[in-house]
Amino acid sequence: MAKKLIVVVDMQKDFIDGALGSDEAPKILDRCAYRISKAKEDGDIIVFTRDTHGEDYSGTEEGKNLPVPHCIKGSDGWQIVSSLTSIAPEAPILDKETFGSRNLGELAAELVYKGDVDEIHLFGLCTDICVISNALLLKAFCPNIPIYVDASCCAGVTPASHENAIRAMESCHIHITGKGVEPWR
Repeated sequence: MAKKLIVVVDMQKDFIDGALGSDEAPKILDRCAYRISKAKEDGDIIVFTRDTHGEDYSGTEEGKNLPVPHCIKGSDGWQIVSSLTSIAPEAPILDKETFGSRNLGELAAELVYKGDVDEIHLFGLCTDICVISNALLLKAFCPNIPIYVDASCCAGVTPASHENAIRAMESCHIHITGKGVEPWR
């Protein structure tokens, strides 16, 4: 019986309350924890992605366009919040040096090919950068598998950029759930 692949995107300290934190990011933590717990109960496959940069960040293409060092490998801000990883400590963490993860795409394609996955669900940070990048990347790797993004478990750089990303994903046949749902406090 096929399962869901649950992708928890970049729920790292630097994106929640660190170098690139936002007012919206902390508000989704409880809902994300619930989704991970439910996925674990259901026997779904859970994967975390982790934005990962080196000390040379300022010399990279991203560093030139976003001159805010963040998620430097080994730093406190690089860590995925433990309140989420503690729910599924066995879940793999895929480090990625850019917005989308090729390793995630390859893993998903393999799971789909083997018949282990028939749906892919994403949530996390930031809606308008890494969530949308990975959703579209997964659409390219797995074009005939439904892909869902839970808007209530995502936060963007700003509320407006979050909404823009949701609309863009809908245009690309990514199924959006949780629209209009207020985050838990």
